[in-house]
Amino acid sequence: MSDQLKKKIAVANNSIRHSLSRQDFDHLGLAFFNLKKGECQTIEFHEGSEEKLDFFYYDLASLTKPLTMGALWAKEPSLFDESLNLLLEHRGSLPRWAILGRKSWRQTVESYAIKEGETLYSDLSFLRLMLEIEKKTGKNLKDLCSFYWDSELCYWKNLPEEAYCPVTGFRQGDSIQGEVNDDNCFKINRFCSHAGLFSTLNGLYRSLLNLQEETEILDKMQAAFKEKRQQRFLHGFDTVSDSSSSLAGIGCPPMTFGHLGFTGTSFWIDAESGMGWILLTNATKKYWFHREELNRLRRELGEILWS
Repeated sequence: MSDQLKKKIAVANNSIRHSLSRQDFDHLGLAFFNLKKGECQTIEFHEGSEEKLDFFYYDLASLTKPLTMGALWAKEPSLFDESLNLLLEHRGSLPRWAILGRKSWRQTVESYAIKEGETLYSDLSFLRLMLEIEKKTGKNLKDLCSFYWDSELCYWKNLPEEAYCPVTGFRQGDSIQGEVNDDNCFKINRFCSHAGLFSTLNGLYRSLLNLQEETEILDKMQAAFKEKRQQRFLHGFDTVSDSSSSLAGIGCPPMTFGHLGFTGTSFWIDAESGMGWILLTNATKKYWFHREELNRLRRELGEILWS
């Protein structure tokens, strides 16, 4: 195992210890890795103590977007014509969000015309993309995009019996634990493209490694960056506008891609070197709107890896 990764994870460990008392989460998993070399170092903190727990699953929230549609693009880019790529890159003029009905959600999502517009990060865009892909292929999205998933990455309704999940908030007065945090995903009650995947720390790393081995996504993303226009999103992944302040980590390389998740999750990868990092937390345990300390930690941890 690379001494470089070991040294960096030790520095990150110290940074996390100094930060924990200021955070709103009580569980954290961090991985530093290199997909080209198949190397990974991890640390975990649970309720203030450093320890590794088996079958500890985090709600990945919007990491579901790249882990479904971004991965499917890497495997079958020809599926995404001009219209579908607008949805994939949040440029299809769909609203950012809406309160969807249990029975009417599909009608609502399909009611919007797909036309090129300004970049607007949109859950509805990915739900519409899911419906369009399923129409085009005649297949369920889960069957299309799960080709690379590790056994410890799954749809929330397929969590194994031994799984333990942290609390990620409240729904109708009860703690959300072992259920998806996203209300629309919960109401739709089927596999979705915008939220709903859960994973252990190692399960997510192994899934990203599988994705690289099966699709050579690093090469594909390098090529995509070279053709990239000014839009923020690239084939289902978020990118970096300003490396001096990015939540991917201060000083991140120009070809860094990944995503953030509402529950306090993220992953970022440099397409050139294969270096990357994962942060999993339950930052929405108390409330969702206080992000300053979480984001400060995100920038610090990323800076440690990229330095």
